[in-house]
Amino acid sequence: MSPQINPTRKIELLSPGGDVEAIKAAVVAGADAVYCGLDTFNARNRATNLSFDELNGVLRLAHEHHCLVFLTLNVVILEQELKALFKLLNQLVNTSLDGIIVQDLGLFNLVKKYFPTLDIHASTQLTTHNEGQIKFLSKIGASRLNLSRELNLDEIKSLTATAHEHKVLTEVFVHGSLCIAFSGQCYSSSVSVGNSGNRGRCSQACRDEYEITEAGNKFPLNLKDNSAYFDLPELVNAKVDSLKIEGRIKGAHYVYTVVDSWRKQINSFVESGKLLADDSNLHKVFNRDFTNSFLKGDMTKSMFIDNPRDNSINYALDKHNAISVVQIQQVKSELYQDKNTLGDQLREKIKHINIDKITLSFEFSGEQGQCLKVKATSPTNVYQAQTTLTLLTSDKSIIAPASLEKRFKSFNDANYSIEGFDFNKLDSNLSIPFSELTKLKNEMAYLLNNSKAVIAQVELPRLTKHPKIEQVTKLSILIADEKDLNLCDYTDADIYFKIPESLKKGCTKHIDLLLSNPRLIPWFPAVLIGKDYIEAVKILEHVKPKSIVSNNTGVAYKAFEMGIEWIAGPFLNTTNSYALLTLKEELNCSGAFISNEINQMQIRNISRPENFKLLYSIYHPILMMTSRQCFFQQTVGCKKPSIEDGCMLKCTKATTITNVKGVSFSVDKQKGGYPSIYNHEQFLNVDAVKDFSDLFDGFFIDLTNIGTGSKQKQDKTQLIKHFEGLLNNIDQSAVQLSHLVPISTNAQYLQGL
Repeated sequence: MSPQINPTRKIELLSPGGDVEAIKAAVVAGADAVYCGLDTFNARNRATNLSFDELNGVLRLAHEHHCLVFLTLNVVILEQELKALFKLLNQLVNTSLDGIIVQDLGLFNLVKKYFPTLDIHASTQLTTHNEGQIKFLSKIGASRLNLSRELNLDEIKSLTATAHEHKVLTEVFVHGSLCIAFSGQCYSSSVSVGNSGNRGRCSQACRDEYEITEAGNKFPLNLKDNSAYFDLPELVNAKVDSLKIEGRIKGAHYVYTVVDSWRKQINSFVESGKLLADDSNLHKVFNRDFTNSFLKGDMTKSMFIDNPRDNSINYALDKHNAISVVQIQQVKSELYQDKNTLGDQLREKIKHINIDKITLSFEFSGEQGQCLKVKATSPTNVYQAQTTLTLLTSDKSIIAPASLEKRFKSFNDANYSIEGFDFNKLDSNLSIPFSELTKLKNEMAYLLNNSKAVIAQVELPRLTKHPKIEQVTKLSILIADEKDLNLCDYTDADIYFKIPESLKKGCTKHIDLLLSNPRLIPWFPAVLIGKDYIEAVKILEHVKPKSIVSNNTGVAYKAFEMGIEWIAGPFLNTTNSYALLTLKEELNCSGAFISNEINQMQIRNISRPENFKLLYSIYHPILMMTSRQCFFQQTVGCKKPSIEDGCMLKCTKATTITNVKGVSFSVDKQKGGYPSIYNHEQFLNVDAVKDFSDLFDGFFIDLTNIGTGSKQKQDKTQLIKHFEGLLNNIDQSAVQLSHLVPISTNAQYLQGL
């Protein structure tokens, strides 16, 4: 029996809105909410996006149709952008905005402290996939979160229950493009062309053409589009709060068609408990064919399609079994006609709605012995205010129409367009204290702001740059293999041991290893789903290490609860001072790695919190993307029909893929790890040691074999020797390192974000 929707619980249909026309389309198609971005600070720079004036018009339009509006501020923020961001927040706090969508941890700190009336939603870029992360996000101020789109229904149901226990709502992407990589953990665009996905400039390397693979594919990373159109009952049963459609770079026609289809599906299920069987309109707009395999937990080859372009024509041809030239032409003609019909429907529905500013005219009146009155008239309302003191006749400090107009013309803003000022009912040679005019203007501002007090502007506080904890800059090393334990004998450096992403249930291997080698500091990965998160927590509980490094905020939250010192790893994408403050103030974090995506100038102005360590990686394999899907199915091929737990624990495949420009990338699968793709070059940045020995407490080198593929293995003892020499200013150390690591780059350090 299909689950029924509780009539007291509304499932929100959340639509994209890349521009004003798309937002209009979403509203008339029946969206309950729309998410959109301004032309700054949002993760879809390729969308048209909105001006601030347009945003205010969109808010008026949407709210008239009982539709909420969420603004995307879902990028990492650079230190030099904080002033501009703070200025924007001062503006947003006085709008009727229903929420902001956030990736940067620093934004949580700023909003919670200085703009508490703004509702914060955690972006999909925060890679939320375990219960510890939900507790983390709840603590730092999130009221809702977007769950990772790689999760299956059971995982979604469990995490939604946890979210609701902590008074947090959940969103799930139900339609639109699928990234093959975990969101927030994809650096392919940043590495390849300097355009970071964490800054909204993804160049979609997963859609690129590559040299044909052994499995016969030219687009081995290209997934079909996501569609949970027929999975609505299961999502209702999971008690998900919002069904989110992807597509802010899609046009109004696409948005209208998809939202309209989903609106009808939801209405049918609410009213009858039955689903509509027809999803044909979804196939008439841009799509790469559809899959719901992540949701079903059935990750097979069928999720891929070897063509990133629009599949709507191919679908129509297959559906009608069109073979001959005449048949093909007829099917294409019918499809274009259907698309035009949908477009005509949209144009008819939106032709009378607009986001124009509200026209406003002011009339001032008063005479000696009476109060000064002002009346503001719009097409639908009249607002009136008056002074508390009366007007006096005077030859000095008289109220001139020009001075009143100057004071009140500031209402010609994002919401209102002033048509004129009328002073015919105001006698001449009258005087009143300027403080009364200020009160009068403030009263009118209150009325024009829907009878809400205008929130005064807040200045961005100047942060103190605290000194390093220790004067000596230390080396730290990451290993992932017991065979490398002998490296402990060659160095006094901190030794981190990488915990794999997948852990066998009940296995004590890593617990025993860490207990037997107390010098090892556990290093937790960015993604830990389901049992793997539970097993990672067990490591903390049994080992009770003095300190850890965590790239996963769920493990970090557990460490905080247990009083374990923890350092934020490099995959938490930390790029500014306020992100450091969030980690320290909310979760007692003792230090953090600064993101390797930012450059020298972007690092230089970061302010260290008091008694807080700053670290930076100067040598590591350059991760491009990590996926829950298998990279080998479409490259070298795999006999397994679908991914299973055993794949994670046992598979150690490695291969390469080469793009049409001739650049090769390592496809690597470590035992217990997710399939990952790495750049052909290693990251080697000796310049940072010279540039920032006064800033960083430690420099880090990754000596795991991850991402090496078929590359020659380096002599790790020699690497340690020369990196320590580099930190100790020993001549020739940098030269020796360049010989040991001949294929390297520090391009990210030079180009930044």
